[in-house]
Amino acid sequence: MRARYTQAMERLYLACVGISGLALVVITLIIPYGVFMRYAMNSAASWPEPLAVLLMVLFSFVGGAAVYRANLHMAVVALLEAVNEKTRKAMLALVDLCMLATALFMLGYGAHLVAVTWHQVIAEFPGLSVGITYLPIPVGGLITVLFIVERLWCGEPPRTSIMYSDRPLDLE
Repeated sequence: MRARYTQAMERLYLACVGISGLALVVITLIIPYGVFMRYAMNSAASWPEPLAVLLMVLFSFVGGAAVYRANLHMAVVALLEAVNEKTRKAMLALVDLCMLATALFMLGYGAHLVAVTWHQVIAEFPGLSVGITYLPIPVGGLITVLFIVERLWCGEPPRTSIMYSDRPLDLE
């Protein structure tokens, strides 16, 4: 059961990285287009900036969940290395509990925000609900909760995880 859950989290992690990467590529393409249209063609397009903001929200919350699973979030490593093993484990457990509280907050209040704003529309995108634009918040919270459950139930992802595929294994 744990192995299947870890495999599912591998696929979810890969999807998070892919979605976040694609959002970043699209942002990188549309911002220069908006600048070109505004300053070179003297005809500003109204959609590049709000679309970039929407994609940044998606990139931040979905990518943030992937960063948590990869254990690449901000940490004071010097402090962790200065304490004994028992204290280090307690500190890391506290980090997981704080992340769980944050993710549950994102999930609960993000879902409420989506529900409250679902019938409002964005001026630049009349067919797009404001609620859809806030959807990455509860989705990112849910994904983070799933990654926390993986860490607490199954332990750290194995060294064969896709997270480590870009790192040389013999350096550590």
